[in-house]
Amino acid sequence: MKTVALLFFFFVSLTVVSAQNHPSEGYFETSDHVKIKYKISGKGETCIYIPGGPGQGYPSFELMGGNTLEKNMQMVYMDQRGSGESSTSENYHLDKMVQDIEELRQHLKWNKVFLLAHSFGGIIAVNYAKKYPQYTKGIILANVTLHFLNEESVKEQIEYGNSLLQAKNRLISKDSLSLELSKISSALRKKRIGYKFLTEDIETIKQMDKIDSLHPRIIDFGMAVISKPKDFPEYYADYAPITRDIRVPVLIITGKNDKAVGTQHYKTFQFPNQKVVSIDGGHLLYYEKNKEFAKSVTHFVKTTK
Repeated sequence: MKTVALLFFFFVSLTVVSAQNHPSEGYFETSDHVKIKYKISGKGETCIYIPGGPGQGYPSFELMGGNTLEKNMQMVYMDQRGSGESSTSENYHLDKMVQDIEELRQHLKWNKVFLLAHSFGGIIAVNYAKKYPQYTKGIILANVTLHFLNEESVKEQIEYGNSLLQAKNRLISKDSLSLELSKISSALRKKRIGYKFLTEDIETIKQMDKIDSLHPRIIDFGMAVISKPKDFPEYYADYAPITRDIRVPVLIITGKNDKAVGTQHYKTFQFPNQKVVSIDGGHLLYYEKNKEFAKSVTHFVKTTK
């Protein structure tokens, strides 16, 4: 149930792709010899999509609404190392995930790019912008967390889970919150309603599962982060405080009913140049509220200098 509660989950460049050539798919090899799968489609400002999960892969985002952005943007989808169709690695640390994005930017010879991150991908996006502000034109944070398993969001998830189970809330110590959430998630899974952390509509989940089943997919990155938290403490740190030092333009898109990352978590972000768009929906706004989602993103990109 962790994947529901946390949110899912040859140097063979087929061609050296310029900003005008699309669509195109290929692989590039990182400096530590990991093959990264990417796809480019659309026209306009270049925007790299950073999946959630951890390690969700890009097809469900692309095919369930992300592709509507291609009318006005050149979307660059990538499978992170150890995810989707990219190869596995012995190194899944945050600095490597950030470096993969930078090496893709260099490989495709772009100057400045937008980043669009969903869910867990927000942690990677803000760390890229912190390290490489000179190459970041703007960040779009769609239903993101900047503190994986943060206390307030977990409390909200526990309360929501209990409401679904028609159970009373009880006082839980801080150290026991994750265990309590795990128990509640297990109970929800048995009732086959665990998906409600992500969406109210089971058909949305069926559509995601259908797309995922049609695309080759490995989940090494996600499994490493979730199953070995002590080996990857950087993914469990709170990155909201560093937002005050990230001065690139930022669009924050939040769902009023997003129980996956918490409905109030975005209020801890302190980017000096941020705009917040609140949409009446859950965690998967790019699909279920696609018109509002795409309009917000397109306006932000067009008005960012």
